Amino acid sequence: LCAVDPVGLLAASVTNLATGERYEAIRGEGFSTAGPTRTGAGRAGSPSSVRTLADSLIAFSGLPPSHGGWNQYRAYGAAALDMCAVAAGVFDGFVDVDGAHGVWDYLGATLICQEAGAVVADAQGRELVVLDPLARRAPVAAATAELLAELLEMRRDW
Repeated sequence: LCAVDPVGLLAASVTNLATGERYEAIRGEGFSTAGPTRTGAGRAGSPSSVRTLADSLIAFSGLPPSHGGWNQYRAYGAAALDMCAVAAGVFDGFVDVDGAHGVWDYLGATLICQEAGAVVADAQGRELVVLDPLARRAPVAAATAELLAELLEMRRDW
């Protein structure tokens, strides 16, 4: 879930319904976790400091058409949860392969990433904060700006 006001992303909550793990954020106030998390109940992690694709653990939504030079990858299939894992330092980055996500798939996690200090962009340079339910985007999230640049370059090559 994500509340949007005239300024932009305001508040978000992303819950893993299978485990009860929950991530929450309010603009300007950071993010937190609740429930049985990998970092402990109620404790927010932070993005990793990984700056290069060669050192990264990347999550994908969709099947990458070729190896992009990452160290390891995972494909869990829930963009919001994968992006929150970037915010918490579980993954170093996330890449949407197909560009088929609606705003409900990524907006909440975008605010959580931003409040954690991770960076998020659309693979094609489009605005991510849209209210059109028919709009589709390709979110890419990374722990650092340097890694985001590498992920976007890799994604463009596909």
